[in-house]
Amino acid sequence: MVLNKIFNKFTFMIGARYGISRRHSQLVSFISRLSTAGLVIGVALLIVVMSIMNGFDRELRERILGIMPQAMVYHREGIANYQDLITQLKSDKRIIAAAPFVQIQGLLTYQKRVAPINLFGIDSIAESKLSVLEQYLPVGTFAALQANSQAVIVGQGIADKLHIGVGEKITLIIPHSNSSASNNADADSTPSILMLEILAILKSNTEVDQSLALMNLEAASQVSAFPGKVSGVRLQVTDLFEAPHIVFDAVNKLPNGYYGSDWTRTYGNVYHAIHMSKQLVTMLLFLIIAIAAFNLVSTLIMVVVDKQGDIAILRTLGASSLEIIGIFMVQGGLIGFIGTAIGGVVGVLLSLVVTDLVSGIEKISGVQFLHSDVYPISYLPSDLQWPDVLQVLLTALIISFFASLYPAWRASRVQPADALRYE
Repeated sequence: MVLNKIFNKFTFMIGARYGISRRHSQLVSFISRLSTAGLVIGVALLIVVMSIMNGFDRELRERILGIMPQAMVYHREGIANYQDLITQLKSDKRIIAAAPFVQIQGLLTYQKRVAPINLFGIDSIAESKLSVLEQYLPVGTFAALQANSQAVIVGQGIADKLHIGVGEKITLIIPHSNSSASNNADADSTPSILMLEILAILKSNTEVDQSLALMNLEAASQVSAFPGKVSGVRLQVTDLFEAPHIVFDAVNKLPNGYYGSDWTRTYGNVYHAIHMSKQLVTMLLFLIIAIAAFNLVSTLIMVVVDKQGDIAILRTLGASSLEIIGIFMVQGGLIGFIGTAIGGVVGVLLSLVVTDLVSGIEKISGVQFLHSDVYPISYLPSDLQWPDVLQVLLTALIISFFASLYPAWRASRVQPADALRYE
């Protein structure tokens, strides 16, 4: 019943007329435009920033964790019969796929340049079913790697450091702790040295490019600490966030000597940093929206002062205090709606083009803003999610609504006799 008195055809008509009218003092019009612009900027920035943070989250899950292992099971002395282990692990319905790997820490050298690498020996057939590595390589690369024990695939970051290209010969140095020579006391200080040919260069535009190298599984096994064996089995799981529990359950079912790891140990800090940054930036930008909305208070207070004569006339014509409140709440809501709507449209459009826009600016200026040796990825991603857009718009509208309450109440307290005394 009270709402019917506050919001009716009369209050909407007068409130809308006040909201879009240009017949205010110059100061009132300026502050009104300023508060609307503040809402537009705040809403647009918040939508864009949330989309960028969602983009980082998506790239970490789909790109980086599509290349690097989501979960791993190792044995302290290597795994000889990994097929039986894979069969046992895949009995858990939470494990989608599994593939063997050999992991070696080493150095690649070319001329006088050196780069540390994280070398993985992979089974190309099993790997193509488990990871997205093949998407970032030329067609047929995996088949060629499987057939050539002297071939290696390196990340773009490694290639840039060593100034090498496809087809060039490089030297792989494996410290004695990784090689079978470590079991020979006379050869403890002698590293394994191999000459390899660059088969392809992996360019995923992520930090993986800075250290990852790939070899044939059998060839990598022969220079590992346990020749003829694999280091472990990497797993693809149904739910990334269940990976620690899945690995724990899997290892508990295996004999002594097995242990596990998962992506939360290698990339968990990055993931939490992204989410914490998103929360902090979102909070700061919501404060910008709140400040812009409270500029609305100043606008409406000045409108109340500017329109005291009109308010007094409306009161003498029979308008109630509730209807006066309704008029100014409609006006404040209209200003908030216009600012929020324009900000929403601008934010959505910017979110859709921000990746290409920043890429274009980088090409024109010759400056790369993100480097994969510092940040998880080397470009600015964006993932527009409509629930986030809806949340931002509703929050801005609610803040605008509450910001108009006090000026509306002040307008309802205007006494006709006092307002018309000097008219």
